Amino acid sequence: MRLAIFENIMTPGGHEVDFDRIIVEEFQRLGHEVSFYVPEGFRFSFVYGVPVHYLHESVVTYSGVTGLRKLYRTVLREKHRQSWYRELQRRGEAGEFDALIVPTSTWRYLRALKSNPLRLAPVPVIFILHGINPGEAPKFLRAADKLAGCPNIRPVVLTFGDSIFGERRKNIRTIYPPTYTPRDLEGYCPTSPAPDKPLVIGFFGQYRREKRLEDFLQVFLRARQDFRRPVQLLVQGATMHPEDAEDFEGIIKRYSGEEDIKFLHKGLIGRAWQQALSGIDVLLLPYSAPRYLYHWGGMLFTAIGFGKPVIASDDMNPEVFAASRVGRTFRSGDLQDLQRVLTEFINSYDAEAQSYREGLAEAARLYAPEAFARRLEEIINERENPC
Repeated sequence: MRLAIFENIMTPGGHEVDFDRIIVEEFQRLGHEVSFYVPEGFRFSFVYGVPVHYLHESVVTYSGVTGLRKLYRTVLREKHRQSWYRELQRRGEAGEFDALIVPTSTWRYLRALKSNPLRLAPVPVIFILHGINPGEAPKFLRAADKLAGCPNIRPVVLTFGDSIFGERRKNIRTIYPPTYTPRDLEGYCPTSPAPDKPLVIGFFGQYRREKRLEDFLQVFLRARQDFRRPVQLLVQGATMHPEDAEDFEGIIKRYSGEEDIKFLHKGLIGRAWQQALSGIDVLLLPYSAPRYLYHWGGMLFTAIGFGKPVIASDDMNPEVFAASRVGRTFRSGDLQDLQRVLTEFINSYDAEAQSYREGLAEAARLYAPEAFARRLEEIINERENPC
């Protein structure tokens, strides 16, 4: 099968890049040919090693713009999206590919099909949505209902259930998200440090204020007097906007005197990202936000893929923690409970490490990238909408 990926989100790194990589490499392992279709001017931050075809009309980003300029770009992006869709329809009719995947979609991507010929695509078109929150659900369902008569338009929601807040549609599929794995580290095997060696806790990912980094640093400083083993904290942060970079640098300066806290203000991608993750023992995910109840956590699924137990807020994909012992959770937004759980986790780590390894291995099998790709392959190969 010749699989096309339509990518129009340009990012300097992050989970979007690795998500595309999962699709490319796992479908190649299944014996398929993969290529990208992207707007004019699109720049990749990772070399996927597959053919790239450019569509007419340029990429549109919101980077560095606000107010009326952002509104203008929103209108421009919608105009360009219509053009991209029409061109993809023509290329599909010309037999350039056998199926098309849009790897990061929203309900707006489906709404845009209302008057576009792509809704009558001659090949399966998979729109992947990375979760649906309560406010989006009615809009998403309405958009999906209007496409019920278009059998090749197949919305796929990454979620842990079989419905959208109890609503089911014949043309909506639900599947588990995939883990992010150490693809470039040959022979990788997670290990646990000896009790007399520092347990390295990692706070990784894109720096955003909602992650409440400084609140956690204060919790760590208060809790460390109760730790019964050596502990180090590594804080890695990538910043995309000048105000975030300034904020993060201010935090680094304020805590520069703490010997057991190290900072890395740098975006990491590919092998460098994987090597940094391999060097820590535990991933800390203390940020709380309602959206994590409905959208899968990229760092949680990175932790599972790398075999690292986590300390996370209890609104971070609770279904995952209910299914497998991948770490410990604390009450969302409760810093005192975070301090308690952090202390208990560290002081019981040596006794519980094997249990975490087994739980992480179980979760890694359940959410394996290979299983994700095979499920997408099944959806592509469906001859008609499932009952």
